[in-house]
Amino acid sequence: LGGQVSGADNATVAAQADVVIVAIPWDGHRSTLESLRAELAGKIVVDCVNPLGFDKQGAYALPVEEGSAAQQAAAVLPDSRVVAAFHHVSAVLLLDPEVEEIDLDVLVLGDDREATDTVQALASRINGVRGVYGGRLRNAHQIEALTANLISINRRYKAHAGLRVTDV
Repeated sequence: LGGQVSGADNATVAAQADVVIVAIPWDGHRSTLESLRAELAGKIVVDCVNPLGFDKQGAYALPVEEGSAAQQAAAVLPDSRVVAAFHHVSAVLLLDPEVEEIDLDVLVLGDDREATDTVQALASRINGVRGVYGGRLRNAHQIEALTANLISINRRYKAHAGLRVTDV
């Protein structure tokens, strides 16, 4: 992670931050965001939650009434600037101090151009990572669901697979 890192309860951190990354289990998504609505007003909220279920056959995408976790966030946080990103970045790789570079692209989706540009730049601060605009927020369900496929790839090949967009 690098730099100066500190922590506090969700409400305190949300109130102090300019950009907030939501990385929580799907089961607590709506209730957590509802509890932070006031603190997140006016902020860029980066939702990287993947609504997934798991059974004996592996990971699978769950239906979301609003279309995607990111769209749910936008509905719950009407005064925030919601962007979908970081769905396919391995937490294992991010947290491993031995990993100097991560070879992947982060697809960034949203309806606010300035917010998506900010999140693309944030992604690009990670060595080896490139932020790539991936379309409007209404397409976030495709990105969230694709994570189930990457989990299957990672299990089969004992890897931390990511995505690269070519010719961009």
